[in-house]
Amino acid sequence: MKGNVLIIGLGLIGGSIALAIKKEHPEAWIIGYDVKEEETELARSLKVIDKIAPSFEEAMKEADLIVLATPVRQTEKILAEMSDFPFKENVIITDVGSTKQKIVEHAGKLLKRGVTFIGGHPMAGSHKSGVVAAKVHLFENAFYILTPTEDVKIAHVDKLKEWLKGTKARFVVLSPQEHDRITGVISHFPHIIAASLVHQAQRYERENELVSRLAAGGFRDITRIASSNPEMWCDILLHNREELLQLFDVWQHEMSLVRSFVEKGNSEQIYRYFAEAKQFRDGLPIRAKGAIPSFYDLYVDVPDYPGVISEITGYLAKECISITNIRIIETREEIYGVLRLSFQTEEDRAKAKRCIETYTTYKTYEV
Repeated sequence: MKGNVLIIGLGLIGGSIALAIKKEHPEAWIIGYDVKEEETELARSLKVIDKIAPSFEEAMKEADLIVLATPVRQTEKILAEMSDFPFKENVIITDVGSTKQKIVEHAGKLLKRGVTFIGGHPMAGSHKSGVVAAKVHLFENAFYILTPTEDVKIAHVDKLKEWLKGTKARFVVLSPQEHDRITGVISHFPHIIAASLVHQAQRYERENELVSRLAAGGFRDITRIASSNPEMWCDILLHNREELLQLFDVWQHEMSLVRSFVEKGNSEQIYRYFAEAKQFRDGLPIRAKGAIPSFYDLYVDVPDYPGVISEITGYLAKECISITNIRIIETREEIYGVLRLSFQTEEDRAKAKRCIETYTTYKTYEV
C-alpha cells in the first residue's frame, strides 16, 4: 500500500507499528510526532520514521492513516483537538489504548463528520520502553483487537488490517464494550489484585521485617505487574470504571465464598476450588501472547564462586543473546544457587538454554 502514515507517540508501541508498516509497505511514507523531541529525533536516526512532523495538525492534513500511540488520557485530548481538523478524504484513524468505550465516545465528533475511526488494542508489550526498544515483530502472533462502531464500513476495517498486516498479529473484532469487559477480567483487575497483595505485605512488614525478605521468589513473580506505570494504570482504571465496579462485586462474592469454605473447614470444597482453578489455568495457551506481556525465564543451577555470573553472561554475549533481567534467587557458600535469566522471546530463551548447556555443565530448566 502507498500513502502517508502518521504515528503520534513514538514509544515502544508506536515505533513497533511504524517498523511493521514500513516493512510490509515499503512505499508508504512514515511521519512521526512525539511531545518528546529527543524521542522523535531518535526515531528518525533509527529509521523508524521517514520524516518528523512539525505539528500533528499539519501532518494530519496529508495522512491516509493516523495511529494515536499515546496513553489513553492523552489520546482523549488529541481526539478533542482533532474534532475540527481538516482531513484527507478516506483517512482512517486508530489508537492503541487498552480501554475502548471512552476512547470511542471521544471520537464521536469525528464519526459524525464521516471520518473513519476504528479503536485498536495490540495485546503485546515488552520489559523495555521507548522507541529504542521498538521491534518489527513485537506483535507477531499476538491478538490485535479492533473495535469499530456499527457505522464503520467493513471495507475500512479490512483496509486497516491491510495497513497493519506487517505486524503479523491475529486480528479480532469486538465491540468497545466487549473489549473493556474482557480486558477488565484478564488484565485490569489482575493489576488491582497484584497491587493489593503488595499493599497487604507492606502492612505486615510493619509488624515483622522478615516479610519483605521472605517475599522473594513466588510472591515477587505473582505480583510483578504491580510494578507497572502508576499513572498509566490510574488512567486505565478510571476509563474502565463501570466494568471494574462490576468486577469488584463479583470478586467480593468470590472471596466470601472461599472464606466460607475455610471458616467451615470444608476440605472437599477447598480441594475442588483449587482443582478447578488448576484445570482451567493448565488449559490456557502456553505460547500465545496475551494482554499481560509474558516473561521468558530460564533457571540455571550455579556454584557460588567469584565470576560465575560474568561467565554465564559472557557465553550469552558471545552468541549475541540479549538478557532483559538477571537475578540470583538463592545462593549459599559452597552450595549451588539459582540464577534466573529473563528474555524477551521464547526463541531467545531456547538459544540461551542451548548456549549454556554447550559451554558448561550447569543444569538449566524452565518453570
